[in-house]
Amino acid sequence: MTDIVPICSVLIVNYNGGELVLDSVRAVLISSVRVQVLVWDNASADGSPDSLEKAFAGESRFALFRYSENIGFAAGVNRLLEKAKGKFLLLLNPDCVLKTDTIETVAQVLDENPDAGMAGCLLRNPDGSEQAGCRRQVPTPWRSLVRVLHLDKVFPGHPRFQSISLNSTPLPDNPVEAEAISGAFMLVTRKALEDVGPLDDHYFMHCEDLDWCMRFRQKGWQILFVPDASAIHHQGHCSISRPIAVELYKHKGMLRFYDKFFRHQYPGLLMWLVKASVWLRFGLVTLYHWAGNRLRGSGHA
Repeated sequence: MTDIVPICSVLIVNYNGGELVLDSVRAVLISSVRVQVLVWDNASADGSPDSLEKAFAGESRFALFRYSENIGFAAGVNRLLEKAKGKFLLLLNPDCVLKTDTIETVAQVLDENPDAGMAGCLLRNPDGSEQAGCRRQVPTPWRSLVRVLHLDKVFPGHPRFQSISLNSTPLPDNPVEAEAISGAFMLVTRKALEDVGPLDDHYFMHCEDLDWCMRFRQKGWQILFVPDASAIHHQGHCSISRPIAVELYKHKGMLRFYDKFFRHQYPGLLMWLVKASVWLRFGLVTLYHWAGNRLRGSGHA
């Protein structure tokens, strides 16, 4: 690893990222700003760690840290934060491919807004459409009920029944403040990181990004969404082989998120309804995946 201090340390947690994690690292390394690329591998079994070592052998800006077990996304990021040297820290998913100027554009916005401690870019699906979640509202218990019961469809346009994700609204022309952004791309300043602290590694995967957004805002740091910077996010690529386990982590993470931030703000009955709806949703999603596997199995019989 080079001794030259990078502008941005890019932190990637890999788990069976395949060829996409190679594409992600390659894109970062041709960024228009000086970078340090740190990859934490959570015991991948697809050969991607070996591919990374081979592809970037001798690259002084790259370092790979292999671990013998899967400790989760948040814990992996926190291990990398201890090794990061940059003025900016970028949490980047291994299935996210940046444009050359993405980091520079978002970092400049943070430099120009000293009250902002975190910023995200426009995440696009491979077809070019805006990805849900790259600018969003915090999923409070009420908003989550609205989402589960599809009340935003029953009462379209009503301010009390808005969708959590804002990708259905027009893109802003300039950087705007957001309640939350996607964990696939989170650029933070070192000053804000030192104030807020690392991720809560009690989340295995999913919802740790929402937790961080809440804590940044609690500390008085603004979160910005920068529409002029973009990346392609192949969402879910690393989770495709174990969908039910991923859904379990996601739903358990959401329950932790609610307990941590909203338990004392909402009536007990509403919290009970929210938790029941979370587990109901998990049951339905599990049934969907189980039925899909049975149908695919029958098709190959």
